[in-house]
Amino acid sequence: METQKTLEAGKVWLIGAGPGDPDLLTVKAARLIAQADALVFDHLVGDGIMDLARADARRIYAGKEASNHTLPQASINNLLVELAREGLSVVRLKGGDPFIFGRGGEELEALAASGIPFEVVPGITAAAGCAAYSGFPLTHRDHAQAVTFVTGHLKDGTVNLDWPAIARPCQTIVFYMGIGAAGEICRQ
Repeated sequence: METQKTLEAGKVWLIGAGPGDPDLLTVKAARLIAQADALVFDHLVGDGIMDLARADARRIYAGKEASNHTLPQASINNLLVELAREGLSVVRLKGGDPFIFGRGGEELEALAASGIPFEVVPGITAAAGCAAYSGFPLTHRDHAQAVTFVTGHLKDGTVNLDWPAIARPCQTIVFYMGIGAAGEICRQ
């Protein structure tokens, strides 16, 4: 894999790092990680994936865990814009897929509003990766004809979801970030 700096300066790539296994990255994601000037990465991005980055690349941790955000989302958005305006090629590396509860949409909006060129590189979402690795089909002709991804908490911290729509038969329900609300989720 070529690791020379050949990426477009002043551009941001929103990359899904998948479920943590470097072998599950897309070839494009691995190439971009290896060439980037700066990487802004999340908590769920494994060391094996970060090992692909150039030794001289800037590495900025922007991880979020329950009630512990290294940087608020608005600060991450501003950081991406600032790094691109410095003329750096920037990889925003997110666990799973950037658009499945990854706030990639918010980051994309901030980049677009600031006139920063960007590209999205999808990743294997955690639900698909974890289910497949454990031998659990999210859909099955005989049992689940649909799959629904649901947040385990809303932006306001509640779990005021559309429970009748979520709890329909013949579908698999995948809750993201639901540990704190597990009791209410099970009750509903």
